[in-house]
Amino acid sequence: MGIGASIFLIALGAIFAFAVDANLGWLNVNAVGWVLMLAGVVGLITTLYFWNSRRRTVVATPVRERVVAEPVVPAQDDRVVREEYREVRRPGYPA
Repeated sequence: MGIGASIFLIALGAIFAFAVDANLGWLNVNAVGWVLMLAGVVGLITTLYFWNSRRRTVVATPVRERVVAEPVVPAQDDRVVREEYREVRRPGYPA
């Protein structure tokens, strides 16, 4: 049962319980209204619980870092700038 059906049952039950004043000898309309409202509330709580407990998958891409051996300065005094690339994987990322 979804959210819409649950709200419909709650509204229908409220109409039967509070607005209808019918006297049927074999059926208590007020009790039927309360049962419909209870079923709607249980359906709504169950639906919200299952929507919130769904497993969400997160796809993470590897992060590339730039590591520079020395400060980036124009080449002077025989200084060599070396660049390395390394992949850093987040915890839980598949190998």
